[in-house]
Amino acid sequence: MNYEFAIIGAGVAGVFAARELARRGRKVVVIDKGKKLEERACPLDRGEECGCDACDKYVGFGGLGLSEGKYNYTNDFGGDLERKVGYGRALELMDEVDAVLCSYGGDRVGLYDTRDPEMAAQAEKAGFRVLTTRTRHLGTELSRTILRGMYEEMENRIDWRFRTEARDIRRLADGGFELTLKEGETIRAGKILIATGRSGNDWLSRQCEDLGIDYGEARVDLGLRIEMRGDQLNAILGRSFETKLSFSGNDYSATTYCMNPRGRVVLKQQEGLAMPDGQNYREREDGGTPNLNFTLFVPSFFRTLEEADRYLHDVVGGINRGRDRIAAQRLGELRRERGSGGYREESGSGSSASAVIPTLEAEFASLRLEVPDLYIRAALEFLDALERLIGEPIDEDTILYAIDGKLYSPGIETDERFETRVEGLFVIGDCSGTTHSLSQAAASGLYVGRALGS
Repeated sequence: MNYEFAIIGAGVAGVFAARELARRGRKVVVIDKGKKLEERACPLDRGEECGCDACDKYVGFGGLGLSEGKYNYTNDFGGDLERKVGYGRALELMDEVDAVLCSYGGDRVGLYDTRDPEMAAQAEKAGFRVLTTRTRHLGTELSRTILRGMYEEMENRIDWRFRTEARDIRRLADGGFELTLKEGETIRAGKILIATGRSGNDWLSRQCEDLGIDYGEARVDLGLRIEMRGDQLNAILGRSFETKLSFSGNDYSATTYCMNPRGRVVLKQQEGLAMPDGQNYREREDGGTPNLNFTLFVPSFFRTLEEADRYLHDVVGGINRGRDRIAAQRLGELRRERGSGGYREESGSGSSASAVIPTLEAEFASLRLEVPDLYIRAALEFLDALERLIGEPIDEDTILYAIDGKLYSPGIETDERFETRVEGLFVIGDCSGTTHSLSQAAASGLYVGRALGS
């Protein structure tokens, strides 16, 4: 089969690019190793064993856009789209992404803004920088509804190939490309848009090596997920649903991530590892919890993707011990270890006598024996500064879970149009290393799809 465009990956970047091309009548095929939207259902959520070839939580139509659907419209974090298209244009593109979401029902939930100049000034005095955003938090069910609407609009305008993979990309003499699918079928396309997200890193690295495309450094963010009394941050959350704080120590920078007032800490399984994750209270019907949770991420950079993955698996895998083990410790005990040099397990670590009841089953232990010192030090210094900001001690019953992780694709050499040095081959979304969020990934797909479809 011959196509004008082949899009590899049906996450938000691929979907938004496909929509732009389909609306302009271009002949497009979309290839994804995952499933159709209605078939995506992780067995782990049903308490069953997972034997999936491609994880339904991360792969398939909509990609990570099916997971809570949190779109942050900002240049402060979530990627470097503004380096490609300019600061103002990046914000304009994200506004256009939001308009698309709203056209399928996204405006059923409100858009909130985290800007608070007065609080930002107070935070600066305590050593923080406040990162701001406008956010539309769709939730999983509304995300599914929106993605279903987008698919139904494109279903008959595009050829969809699910549960298959493009094994190889070969450059043709006429300037086009030939794709070989895993079943042996070949597809020809004039241009290729790769939008495989972080989950396609291994495959993409092989393609880049074969095609002579350069990779940049690789990044891994690790950090403790912190669960505290929900009222502890009222002083800074009074006018905003959440706050994103950046804090710098002597040899690190740390940023809060995925703040969930009234939320829960839940188990996340990714890359064969178990990690503590945050779940927004809107994802449940029980009204939420009296707790608040967030992760304090510290980035580390590596020369290669292999080195980054090895570090991730060494640290998190060491805590997991071959099972879904999460380690945890109360803040008071962790602070007392500074001087005592030993761990004393507190009675009732998970009991109702504690001010903070854990929402994730974990094994209470000495985190100093489980976690590299960098992440312990960052968490303690961050919480010391947070006490200065809110004007009161952080409750000693606060729980620190080890260890959350956020994975990134290495930066790939592309121009301002996301085109590689191989003419006609584009890399968009999070696999490009340029975007790290739903909003910026979707914006990159919209931007490239519109430019190529014109």
